[in-house]
Amino acid sequence: MTTRKPNFALWHGRLARRLPAVARASRLWICLLPPALATLLLLAGCATPGPLHRYSTSADSPAEIHDTGSDGTTASVPSFLAVGEHLVGFAYDPFTDHFFLRLAPGDLIRVVDRPARAIKREFTVTALANARGGDLAIRPRDGHVFAPHSTQPAVIEFNRFGELIRTLPLATLNAPPAALAYDTVRDRLLALSGGDLARVSSHDLQGQRLTAVALDRDVALTTLAYASDQHEFYALLTRESALGIFNEQGHLLRTLPLSAPGKPTPAAPFLDVGPRSFLRLF
Repeated sequence: MTTRKPNFALWHGRLARRLPAVARASRLWICLLPPALATLLLLAGCATPGPLHRYSTSADSPAEIHDTGSDGTTASVPSFLAVGEHLVGFAYDPFTDHFFLRLAPGDLIRVVDRPARAIKREFTVTALANARGGDLAIRPRDGHVFAPHSTQPAVIEFNRFGELIRTLPLATLNAPPAALAYDTVRDRLLALSGGDLARVSSHDLQGQRLTAVALDRDVALTTLAYASDQHEFYALLTRESALGIFNEQGHLLRTLPLSAPGKPTPAAPFLDVGPRSFLRLF
């Protein structure tokens, strides 16, 4: 019996023709890669980190997700919020280049594909029913999403498709976390809590507390973002119309205005930060 060798060049050509939009979005032509490597990437999916971007949305502009690059470039992506829909949580997944929008009352998740500018999928998470909403965080390496528990000092963990993983108690907290972020470099969950001073605690994936730091400015207990490579927290300042960027010791490093001069401050903003993929194939 004759064994036929796989024709990587043939598969490479067929698969590349099926994904022209992805190739254009990443600005890298898959056809430039060796056929065997390109085929494996297309079958498995991959993402290569690129420049840091800041994403935000608010009640004042519910139809848009604002995209600000580290070089100052700006763009927007539709959120597909219909009349009567309200955003109560938000996160960005840099691995898939998708936004996760949590809609009121809190159990409905809408996934928006940023490059395609389209709804990827929607699902409900039963464990989030009757919740008042809350910030989201994503662990990109396995696609697990974290949401604050509505009544316990814990988070509800589910995957990118809405399948419940577990409820994870967070040690030393005595109330549900106000907002969440994820440190992808050190693989730890970050939780924002209130008090005389807002605090950010880091937890391992068993819920044990690793560190805790107080922020030296008053911040809104609604949203938290973290730039893992830069080791910087992003939070909304309450005493001025600005986004505060803090170091890991909790000290304010710099601020970014939330609105242009003479424009009103956006209401109830949500934000996240993450590297934009140079190469994304799914």
